[in-house]
Amino acid sequence: MGLVYIRGVVKWGGASREVMFLVDSGATYTVLKKDVWEFLGLKPKREVELVLADGTVIRRFLSEAVIELPGYGEYYSPVLLGEEGDENLLGTVTLEIFGLVLDPLKRELRPIRAIL
Repeated sequence: MGLVYIRGVVKWGGASREVMFLVDSGATYTVLKKDVWEFLGLKPKREVELVLADGTVIRRFLSEAVIELPGYGEYYSPVLLGEEGDENLLGTVTLEIFGLVLDPLKRELRPIRAIL
């Protein structure tokens, strides 16, 4: 399976920044690089514990931002405030807010088949 990237815009408080997200269907939350969330002036709302693929447990602060994905609209989403070395990731919570799912075979986003 290859890597899938999507361009988006992150907004908060009148500021916005275009970013390139790695779509990570294995990540729960969207992550913003430190320079992005600092530029937007995001503030932590609470701290969360996260488990990495190798089993390592880390802690990051959770905030919120408006995310725009061209062609899919814009929505409020929880975001993790990345630290040095963290990259911009688009996680499953944000994908579900947009009603999208990653198609790993075609390496593209597509509308989710929602179940009531």
